[in-house]
Amino acid sequence: MDRFGIHLEPLNAMLYQVGAFVPRLAIALVVVLAGWLIAKTVRFAVTKALRAINFNVLTERAGLDNFLRQGGWGGDTSSLFGVLAYWLVILAALLVAFNGLGLSYIADLLGRVVWFVPNLFVALLVLAFGSYFARFVGEAVSSYFRGAQMRDAVLLGQIARYAVMAFVILIALDQIKVGGDIVRESFLVVLAGVVFALALAFGLAGKDWAAAQIERWWPRTPQDKSTTTTTTPTIVVEPSKGSSPGERPPR
Repeated sequence: MDRFGIHLEPLNAMLYQVGAFVPRLAIALVVVLAGWLIAKTVRFAVTKALRAINFNVLTERAGLDNFLRQGGWGGDTSSLFGVLAYWLVILAALLVAFNGLGLSYIADLLGRVVWFVPNLFVALLVLAFGSYFARFVGEAVSSYFRGAQMRDAVLLGQIARYAVMAFVILIALDQIKVGGDIVRESFLVVLAGVVFALALAFGLAGKDWAAAQIERWWPRTPQDKSTTTTTTPTIVVEPSKGSSPGERPPR
């Protein structure tokens, strides 16, 4: 009997561990199910709240919704925020469940993903408001130069818009920790190269082109042209008194 009991001890230990694991597994499943129900509610609430404050109108005017549709996303930016909120709650429920089961490695991995989702929220908000601000700046620049009767006003507005969008994208990438110093330094190198190329072109080979563009953008009035033209003075030699018109003046 003693030998038989010795052989049954591993089986008893395994059954004890299974009996201790089953309640924790049941609690984990309940947590995941509750998290799924809460996630669906949160997604609906977030989407409705954003549309109630006309956030979808802002993203539509900023062009972000059109960009998402071109990328294959069926909804708008508000629905994307709802999906992100949904998965944030699901990941938080899974994190609690795996911690309850004692799976620390999976819990640590999910913890990193959970901390990444809020940064993605902030990056999308930066893109939404930044795109709208970039469009506002572009239209303001275009209307200003159009009011000043300057040609290529639309082109200058587009340049201003894309310049603002470049900074907005850099801020969004820095928020989600993508690229980091490499992206910033690459952008600065490209910007410095463009500025140096423009300065070199204007300074060496593009003087005539720059003068023509300035004349085309800011045409001068006829009064300005008449004042800038120089006339060579004519010297009139009057004949001396007492001399006839046919005689030459004395040297």
